[in-house]
Amino acid sequence: MTDENASLEQTGGADETAVVGAVHRDPQPRPGQWRCGSFLLELDRPLVMGILNVTPDSFSDGGRFIGAGKADVRAAAEAGMAMAAAGADIIDVGGESTRPGAMSVHPAMEASRVIPVVERLVAAVDVPVSVDTRNSEVASAALAAGASIVNDISGFRDPAMVRLLVGSEAGLVAMHMQGDPQTMQSEPTYDDVVAEVAGWLASRADDLEAAGVDRLRIAVDPGIGFGKSADHNLALLHDTRELVALGRPLVIGASRKRFVAAVTGGDPEERLEGSLAAALWAAAHGAAVLRVHDVGPTVKTLRMLSAIMASRLEQ
Repeated sequence: MTDENASLEQTGGADETAVVGAVHRDPQPRPGQWRCGSFLLELDRPLVMGILNVTPDSFSDGGRFIGAGKADVRAAAEAGMAMAAAGADIIDVGGESTRPGAMSVHPAMEASRVIPVVERLVAAVDVPVSVDTRNSEVASAALAAGASIVNDISGFRDPAMVRLLVGSEAGLVAMHMQGDPQTMQSEPTYDDVVAEVAGWLASRADDLEAAGVDRLRIAVDPGIGFGKSADHNLALLHDTRELVALGRPLVIGASRKRFVAAVTGGDPEERLEGSLAAALWAAAHGAAVLRVHDVGPTVKTLRMLSAIMASRLEQ
């Protein structure tokens, strides 16, 4: 299947008892720490990365903090502060939509949207600020503005980006994507999506380490929704443990994506329940970081999961 809204072979006749049993097992052990600039993040629980898009055309919240081509820096920064107050461990700021079919943005335009927001957040919150970019110029400016993480959907394909990160102390998120945002959903094809994505992530992380990036700084992301059908996305989530077994902090970003609607229905803002279910599953199976739009509900859901698991372990 090539469309995330296609019928889902994997959801038919699911065994509810098996699903509940899986959630109640002990979680897969997570790598212990993730170094991100001056922050050393402990990964003894799943961290929440809040999504803050300063774009006119992101699939879920495009246009919320931008109008007439200009970012509303104050409103965007206040939204990031609210995420931190709601329990976000990281704020991820993006200035280029990477939804399926999105056109690329000139780095100068992207930087004009992102950098003022990064500057305000770094001064206002005590959690790491991440920049979601595939442009080395934007990443360089964001790091100079105080960002602690570079989240690159292209997996650091650009050698200039790798050189920049080797010379910094920032944390990295290397994501898998088949194709690019303009073409990635036209016909995504895999023989074994879990094995192929896991193999690519392992190889990319090893290459970054060989280039001179400290192992403790490297996290990986399977790229849910990036060059994958709905069935591919469900398979990657189902086999979260296989991705955790790579031994790198695993970032999962399933929030409000189209494959959620393929199961539950609804426009992006109506996909909370499916997004929380995906986050809960990933957390229970060892994901280190959950990248989400709905910070407060996700934090509360994880708190409940933690309480249940702690109670079981104490018996």
